[in-house]
Amino acid sequence: MVDSTSTNGKGTGRTNGREPASAARGRPLPPGRLTGARIVIVDDERENLDLLTDILEREGYTNLRAVPDPLEALEMCRAEPPDLLVLDLLMPELDGLGLMDALAEDLEDFQLRPTLVVTSDHGREAKRRALSRGARDFLTKPFSPSEIRLRVANLLETRFLYLELQRHNERLEESVRERTADLEEARLEILERLALAAEWRDDDTGEHTRRVGRLAADLARTIGLSEEETRLVRRAAPLHDVGKIGIHDSILLKPGPLDEEEFDIMKTHTTIGAEILSGSRFPSLRAAEEIALSHHEKWDGSGYPRGLVRAAIPLRARIVALADVFDSLTHRRVYKEAWTAREAIDYIEDGARTQFDPDLVDAFLSLERGGRAAVALTT
Repeated sequence: MVDSTSTNGKGTGRTNGREPASAARGRPLPPGRLTGARIVIVDDERENLDLLTDILEREGYTNLRAVPDPLEALEMCRAEPPDLLVLDLLMPELDGLGLMDALAEDLEDFQLRPTLVVTSDHGREAKRRALSRGARDFLTKPFSPSEIRLRVANLLETRFLYLELQRHNERLEESVRERTADLEEARLEILERLALAAEWRDDDTGEHTRRVGRLAADLARTIGLSEEETRLVRRAAPLHDVGKIGIHDSILLKPGPLDEEEFDIMKTHTTIGAEILSGSRFPSLRAAEEIALSHHEKWDGSGYPRGLVRAAIPLRARIVALADVFDSLTHRRVYKEAWTAREAIDYIEDGARTQFDPDLVDAFLSLERGGRAAVALTT
C-alpha cells in the first residue's frame, strides 16, 4: 500500500515499492471519448501531480493538465472548462473548496463537470464540505492506482452519458418543434383554403385574401413591427373574412345595398370567423382569430361587433382593416364597381381619426407615395 507521510503533513499517494506493472497500469482504455476527456489535476505538491498524471497517462488519457498553482488552475478552467477536475483540498492562497466556489460562480454548468477530491484530510467534516460544494467523489490519501482509475472512469462515463442524454433530448425537442411547426402549417393551410373558398363566393379571382395579406405586411413593416410580427400578420390577415362561409348567398351575393336586417346578419361573419379560429395554441391562428373578430371596428367606436375605440382595437386588426378596405374599394364586387386607386386613397385619407388609425393612414400614404400600395392592385 501507499505511504501517507510527508514533510508538510499533507501526505502523498506514492507507493513504497511500486505495484506490479499490471496492477499499476491495469488494462488501458481503448481510444475514445473517455481517453480524450479534458482532465485538470490541481495539487500544490509536484510529487502528487506526477503520480496522478502517470497513473492516468498509463490508463490512456491524453488530455491532461497538471497544475500546482490553484490560481493558475482557476484561470485555466475559466478559459477552457474541464470535463473532470481532480483536486486537492489543502493548498495555499486558494484551497480546493475556494477553487470550487469560484468555478461554481463563473461556470453555469459547473455542477455538470464532475470534481474528484483527492486529499490527505480524513475528517468527516472535510468530506461533508467538499461534497456540499459540488464534489462528485471523495478519495483520501493514500490511494491505490486502481481506485483512481475506476473513480475517474466512472465520473467521466457519467458525464458523457449525461451529455449524450442532453443531446438526445435536444434532438427530441427539435423534432417536436418541427412537428409542431408542420402541424401549424397544415392547420393554417386548411383554414387558408377555407377562407379562399369563402372568398370565391364574392370574388371571382379569389385573390383578395392574398392581396390583403401582402398590403397588411407592408403596413406592419412600415410602422416598425418586427419581421417576426410582420410575417405573423401576413399569414393571419388572409383569414380575416373566413366567417363569410357562414353567410347565406342571398346576402353575401346581393347585387344591391343590404337592408338593416341583412346587414346585421352580414356583421356576424366577424364572430363566426373568430369562433372558427378560436381555441388554438398556435400564434398565427390566435392572431387570425383576433383579426377576424375586430377588422370591422372603427377608430371612433362606430364599428362592429363590439364598438371598440382607438387603441382598444387590436393593432393587427387595425392594420388589416385598412388593407381590406383599400383592396375591396379598388376591385369589383357583385354589389359595386371598382374604384380608382386615387379615389380609394382619398377615402382612406378622409377616414383618418374616424374609421382608421391615423398613424396607419400616414404609413399607408407613405407606401402609396413609394408605389407600394399600388402593387396590391396587380399582384
